[in-house]
Amino acid sequence: MATAFGNEDTVHRAGRGDALTRWIGRNPLAALVIAVGVIFALWLVFAPWPAGFEDVFGKKRLFINALFNGVTLGGLYFLVATGFTLIFGLMRNVNLAHGSLYLFGGYMGYEATQWTESWLFSYVIAFICCAAVGAAMQFFIFRRMEGEDLRQTLVTLGLSIVFSDLMVWVWGGNAIQIDTPDYLSGPTPTPIVVALKSSGEAVFLQYPRVRLVIFIAAVLIGVGMWLALHRTRIGVMIRAGVDDRDMLSVLGYRVQLLFILVFAFGAGLAGMAGIVGGTFQSISLGEDQHFLLASLQVVIVGGMGSIPGAALGAVIIGCAEQFGQTYFQNYATVLTFVIMVIVLAIRPQGLLGRR
Repeated sequence: MATAFGNEDTVHRAGRGDALTRWIGRNPLAALVIAVGVIFALWLVFAPWPAGFEDVFGKKRLFINALFNGVTLGGLYFLVATGFTLIFGLMRNVNLAHGSLYLFGGYMGYEATQWTESWLFSYVIAFICCAAVGAAMQFFIFRRMEGEDLRQTLVTLGLSIVFSDLMVWVWGGNAIQIDTPDYLSGPTPTPIVVALKSSGEAVFLQYPRVRLVIFIAAVLIGVGMWLALHRTRIGVMIRAGVDDRDMLSVLGYRVQLLFILVFAFGAGLAGMAGIVGGTFQSISLGEDQHFLLASLQVVIVGGMGSIPGAALGAVIIGCAEQFGQTYFQNYATVLTFVIMVIVLAIRPQGLLGRR
């Protein structure tokens, strides 16, 4: 049996290698451009810059900070968009109140840190509260409007307005900052050289520890979700339920309960992202619409229903936003829309989406 599994594993790896080889053979120019781009990007990050590059891009420290901020912001967008990917991209439920779940989770996380003085425990509270709201939305709203995209859009748009007014009533309109725990405060040294002193000594980048830790956590969550969807029985049930609900019901599975749990999990992830956003930046009115729009952009660029696509789209949108704010502030938002339009024109299903 072990040999059989080993052989099957080898076949899968060989299949992936053959697919990559075929893609390179069909698209040699694109493969060359990607390889050159990756090498150039690594050189920009790790090598000292000559004076000519600093004349074009500014100080290397500015460029590297924008890059790191964009990647870590992409981790935050990924946490929000992953829930949106499950709800909208995978289950085909149009939930325009998803940004409100992000904001609600941030507020509940803030309250939890005030009550318990535990930053980690606040994630549990935010997840449970938003998951409960998400389960109620699926049970009372979406299951009665399956396949009715227009009704779902209008109802959830109304819900987002109601949720926003309720949160203003409870927490007011002031921005709220969630305190970073002491053990994650301060910078972490990295091996990236950002400048050279006159003596020739290298100056290394130091970056906020909390952002690095949260980004690593986002990566682990993404890998775990991909494995759950593609390597477990419940993942197969979710995908089968989306493709052919009636057949899955005939086989004896409780499809409605499964969808409620998936919706609750996606809403809970949005709530946890609210704490991340409150720690990175702040929680304030209007953030719900901003993160709803960012989630839509991430899903469109990455591909509907694709976890790796959501990760790629989140990093692209996060970096575009940060580089835009660094180098041309007046057009930062325009840049993300330009990227989305280009992807839709070249590959309408998204970079990693399926036709």
